[in-house]
Amino acid sequence: MVLRNNTILITGGSSGLGLEMARKFSTHNKVLICGRNIDKLKQAQEKIPGIHIFQCDLSEREECRKLAGWVKSNHPECNALINNAAIVHQTNFYEDEQIISKAEDELNTNFLAPLRLIKLLIPVIESNPCPALINITTGLVYAPRALYPIYNSCKAALHSFTQVLRIQLRDHPITVIEVFFPVVDTPWHQGNTPDIAITPNEAVTELIKKLHKGKEEIRIGKVKLLYFLSRLVPRLALKIINKV
Repeated sequence: MVLRNNTILITGGSSGLGLEMARKFSTHNKVLICGRNIDKLKQAQEKIPGIHIFQCDLSEREECRKLAGWVKSNHPECNALINNAAIVHQTNFYEDEQIISKAEDELNTNFLAPLRLIKLLIPVIESNPCPALINITTGLVYAPRALYPIYNSCKAALHSFTQVLRIQLRDHPITVIEVFFPVVDTPWHQGNTPDIAITPNEAVTELIKKLHKGKEEIRIGKVKLLYFLSRLVPRLALKIINKV
């Protein structure tokens, strides 16, 4: 992927990895970001002059339509979509009386929103030079962590969908990329960041290097090790992730 002269939409771009991607990509590209919190979006815009912001809640179908409409009307040259937005609930499926409503919220945000946005925006993206769809997943698709009963499943579903989409679009000019991030030190962990976490700068710097190399499945940091371990000794991989 050529990381110059693109117009890139990054969902969940107001903090964490999304903000770091917006910062690094904005050097040579036009960057659009969206998020739920308008104050965070405005703060991101102050930190990264030139980016464009749009407030929306991607868990809502109509909000996805509004975002797509904004892109089509105001940024029809958009040629890349990065599905980065995600939410997580650390909970126990058996004990949590609200687990189904939480699961619905995660499924809508983490899985259905990327599908909806791809379907809505693919005509625009495909009509422009160097079109690309980038789905952000996690090393947990290889070995799920018990703390995240729904998040693991959503990302595993997105991983499977991305593989299928790449095959179905093989006769189209669109590049379909999946990025598997490890544990990264971001607000996503709500102050409980594991010691093995890498910085957003480290994560996105490695991502950019591998995008330049044209890789379609990009495993960042220790995800490479987890991938091979899950293939060779899956039970051990599961034990390591859950420290049991």
